[in-house]
Amino acid sequence: MSNHFTGLNLGPPEGDTRLDLTDLYVFQLPTEASRTVVILNCNSFAKKAAFHPDAVYRINIDNNGDCETEVALSLVFSEPRDGRQRATVYLATGLEARKAEPAGEAIFKDVEVSFGPEPHIHKSGPYTCFLGLRSDAFFIDFAGILNMFDYKGGKNFTGFEGTPDPSRWTRKDLFANYNVFSMAFELPTRLLGANPAVRIWGRVSIRRAGKLVPVDRSGHPTFANFFFTDELKLEFNRSEPAQDRERFLDQMIHTLEHVGGYSSPEARALIDAEGVLPDMLSFDPAKAGGYPNGRLLTDHIVAHRLAMLSNGKIPPDGLRPHTDLLTGFPFLGTPHPHPDPPPA
Repeated sequence: MSNHFTGLNLGPPEGDTRLDLTDLYVFQLPTEASRTVVILNCNSFAKKAAFHPDAVYRINIDNNGDCETEVALSLVFSEPRDGRQRATVYLATGLEARKAEPAGEAIFKDVEVSFGPEPHIHKSGPYTCFLGLRSDAFFIDFAGILNMFDYKGGKNFTGFEGTPDPSRWTRKDLFANYNVFSMAFELPTRLLGANPAVRIWGRVSIRRAGKLVPVDRSGHPTFANFFFTDELKLEFNRSEPAQDRERFLDQMIHTLEHVGGYSSPEARALIDAEGVLPDMLSFDPAKAGGYPNGRLLTDHIVAHRLAMLSNGKIPPDGLRPHTDLLTGFPFLGTPHPHPDPPPA
């Protein structure tokens, strides 16, 4: 859950964990270069755990560099009843992909959501889909990060407590036994329209008074929660990637200057090199996969982000990827018995 909850102190969007997007993964199918896997996860810590029936979950794909959506997968879910839930997935391209409401062809209709250990895998033409509860692949020494940073203001990470010390790591993975609700797809790579690369991001909107209101989004992992204050994160959740550079570049430069000791030109160059603004995950299927070219389930995202934030000063945390990952679709491991929610 690299973007767990809305910020350090705030709860989930709209006070509802079902609307809390946590991670986006994009990688080439290991056994077939012509196919791509896209996984968008959300928080599983609802009292009645299921996807939100009044929400629209979307995977947006920009394939021409204009920061607008050219291909969209939109997902809507039924009201859960008797431990069961069904979903419909729409595929839209072109101008239809930019509509807030689900549009295009229903490539999966009324398919079963998985709540148990065995995944319901659905196939439709060239598309494969899984929707439901799985083991979370994200790993982080959350207590160690709190030891390493001074965040006493309670709003965001504000700097180191002295010199970064390896002994401050606890080497305990907070999410080792936690689950997520996952929306996983295996698609023909040609659908992405990569020329040569694409940019992908997730969005969830909730219906209020008959209108869809955006409440959360997901692109680069561990991005907004490390670089933005809680107040700014709310604005970020509701905004569109096309506006990111204008709205948030100065804030990112300020954070890198303050935390990592970068000069302003160095910070700007790093932001450009990392491709984090706009907050859309870049993927070039012709290149080796692994963040920041897409994202693998085994990528040590926290180590990457801390190195960026700290100008390489943070020592390794000693964590390793989860060992319960599957070798085939949907790749995420079998769900764990549901523990108590982690801290927000």
